[in-house]
Amino acid sequence: MNTTLSGKAKLAGVMGWPIGHSLSPRLHGYWLRQYAVDGAYVPLAVRREDFAGAVRMLPRLGFAGANVTVPHKEAALAAVDEAAGEARRIGAVNTIVVRADGSLMGWNSDGFGFMENLKAGLAEWNPGLGPAVVLGAGGAARAVCAALVDGGVPELRLVNRTASRAEALAADIGGPIEVVSWAERESALDGARLLTNTTTLGMAGSPPLDLALERLPPEAAVTDIVYAPLRTPLLVAAAARGNPTVDGLGMLLHQARPGFAAWFGVEPEVTDEMRTFVLAGMEDQD
Repeated sequence: MNTTLSGKAKLAGVMGWPIGHSLSPRLHGYWLRQYAVDGAYVPLAVRREDFAGAVRMLPRLGFAGANVTVPHKEAALAAVDEAAGEARRIGAVNTIVVRADGSLMGWNSDGFGFMENLKAGLAEWNPGLGPAVVLGAGGAARAVCAALVDGGVPELRLVNRTASRAEALAADIGGPIEVVSWAERESALDGARLLTNTTTLGMAGSPPLDLALERLPPEAAVTDIVYAPLRTPLLVAAAARGNPTVDGLGMLLHQARPGFAAWFGVEPEVTDEMRTFVLAGMEDQD
């Protein structure tokens, strides 16, 4: 595998603040080595006040583009010259591509990553099987809800602790979204075919997710976009009662695919070997 950069190397990176926790350089670096690409993907620590200027410098510095992570995803929508429909609908950009004329195109691949992760982990599942329950109404929930609605889910029950945020999300995304109060979260599980947690509840260092699963059908799939820990208490509880589960790491891996293809000209694959390599990076951060 080629690991030597030439003067013609293609450049990309990830912009965030802070950025040291990001697994993106590790996973893109894996693909660069795997496909012997003459290129580099680097962490770019950019403060809020410097973000807009840094984005405009990407074409001047010869970058093919960049990923965008917290806290810049919403600001990236305003910083690009053009944004894809899903990015405008979600209100955030996580992938920027420098076009041939130097203009900046913004995408949001989080919903793509979410759906591809489910497809990879649940061969029999599809959005049309029945109602989906989504916990949370933040940026990740917007991407997940848009992907499920566009994928054909017949009913989406959106459960959030702050009702106004859920109502705003439902209005922005459109489609068959019903806002359910946090107090009624367990009744929302009746007849569901998918339960997705997009909140930080259950994440390492965060409060637990208080949700009894007795009313969730045994055939319902359960996924958590959190991947630290990889097996969240929600996934452990769901698996113990026989529900099929999918962890959140695959969403991170699959959402990276469109950007890599655009910047480096190779359609990458998410493999078990790659997953193991990225997981080792998580352990190194502990």
